[in-house]
Amino acid sequence: MVEPKQTTGIRSGVSSRNGEVESLIQRLIEIAGGSPHAEFLHEMIHSVLRLIETQAERGDVKILNAALRELVYAFKVFAPYRGVRKVSMFGSARTAEDQPEYQQALAFASEISRRGWMVITGAGDGIMKAGQGGAGRERSFGVNIRLPFVQPANEFIQHDSKLLTFRYFFTRKLILLKETDGIALFPGGFGTMDEAFEILTLIQTGKSNPLPLVCVDRPGGDYWRAWDGYVRGVLLARGLISPADLALYRVTDRIETAVAEMTGFYRNYHSSRSVGDRLVIRLQHAPAGEDLERLTREFRDILVDGALTVSPPLSEEANAQALAHLPRLVLHFNRRDVGRLRQLIDALNQLPATPPAD
Repeated sequence: MVEPKQTTGIRSGVSSRNGEVESLIQRLIEIAGGSPHAEFLHEMIHSVLRLIETQAERGDVKILNAALRELVYAFKVFAPYRGVRKVSMFGSARTAEDQPEYQQALAFASEISRRGWMVITGAGDGIMKAGQGGAGRERSFGVNIRLPFVQPANEFIQHDSKLLTFRYFFTRKLILLKETDGIALFPGGFGTMDEAFEILTLIQTGKSNPLPLVCVDRPGGDYWRAWDGYVRGVLLARGLISPADLALYRVTDRIETAVAEMTGFYRNYHSSRSVGDRLVIRLQHAPAGEDLERLTREFRDILVDGALTVSPPLSEEANAQALAHLPRLVLHFNRRDVGRLRQLIDALNQLPATPPAD
């Protein structure tokens, strides 16, 4: 999941000239109940006050207000389920129930939910309806969008407490990626292509933590094979992406392969975060001496310096006590070759000491 960034330390001109405002902000946070994240709340209030300083137009204020309200509510809805793995499913709202793509999405959602995962979709018809029909209401989230034409939520998520409706695509997309542990793409139109390339861009540039992305076609279908052919024949062939970037996604027309790609990604890998100039990878099982040396040799090209090292939780991870039992793999990652980082994660998941995904 996307980790929160550190505050920039920016203060509005209003409060920097007025110590009373500064005191009132601090007091307001305390009256509201206080928070271990008070410094970030402080920054947010300063940002709002800056709208007064800059005399922001009403339309700009309305955008910020609506976006903040949507995100705060979404965080509240997802909070009780933070410990449950989830997959976001994307695909066409026009896919009919008798089409093979619908049946594939239905089968995928049913099988992945059987493994303990929950499903997130855009809450509409087609592939979204299949995803929630396969997972069932109890294991579904709906992230709907208000459009100029009516897009009612499908029958499986309608009126559920886990259904959210967003005004803006950018807040909706943020939640679809922030709250998920994997992406499953089924055939779709412009929206599906937009989501596929945006998610790949976020992963490739390190703006999202690594996660599995699988493109699922109808049995024997060529939708994603044609797309993959374009990625390889144009983007890769012209040097616009690197060969290792192909490791960021997988194309298949088999449900068992798609499910294995999703669950297998977390066979040993748990999560990761940056601490200073180091990348910390949390694992179920740390690599032994020979494996550690081999992995250092194999992936030296992505290391700025030093070697892969096994470590207990770093002191900077004090806010991750629930994960304190997990060993860490620490490396000085160059932050550029994310495709190769994905290959390192795959190698960690293939270590002999790693237990099976189920």
